[in-house]
Amino acid sequence: MTDGERLKVFIDSFDKGNTGFLDSLEQEALEMHVPVIRRETQKLIRTLLALQKPKQILEVGTAVGFSTLLMCEYGPADLHVTTIENDEERIRKAADNFRRAGREEQITLLAGDAQDVLERLAGPFDLIFMDAAKGQYIRWLPELLRLMRPGSLLISDNVLQNGDLVQSHYLVERRKRTIYKRMREYLHALTHDPALETVILPSGDGASLSVKLEEPGE
Repeated sequence: MTDGERLKVFIDSFDKGNTGFLDSLEQEALEMHVPVIRRETQKLIRTLLALQKPKQILEVGTAVGFSTLLMCEYGPADLHVTTIENDEERIRKAADNFRRAGREEQITLLAGDAQDVLERLAGPFDLIFMDAAKGQYIRWLPELLRLMRPGSLLISDNVLQNGDLVQSHYLVERRKRTIYKRMREYLHALTHDPALETVILPSGDGASLSVKLEEPGE
């Protein structure tokens, strides 16, 4: 075991875990080979929810609804989540999970291509959680910025692509090079946009946190 692996095991030993329902839902998703956010990212989101206390959340990428329900469970009681998914089977499963959890009134599930749905939304949202097609993050960024207000937080998951982003372009598998290029562009845009303050964390498979700043003169 490497030093990094030992450090991860040590940190994970302090995790208090989630509710029984969420643990069961996570196991179901993994058995169906549906990816859910990693434990490190779960802990990060729980902490950010406690810190920011958002009332309106936008999630891009519902999957089976695990992260949606995690945010409902650990966010404020009056929190509302608007979540976008374009896979019909996952939409049906997520809707069923929302009913099982008794959270239907707290969640708006929007079906369709994320770009099309984002263009129709008005916002603003206090927090946006990005966990969908990684190669599309850069394409969606202008709409995400439009839907944020000063003080809004954008969380982008899986931004390090299992370590691929630190490799030379020529060492990345050819089929992954487009995502590699677009994710690097996305991270550059986040970290160089004067309207944002961004930090990139190695938590899980990498997460970036971007806060929208006040406009000059406000």
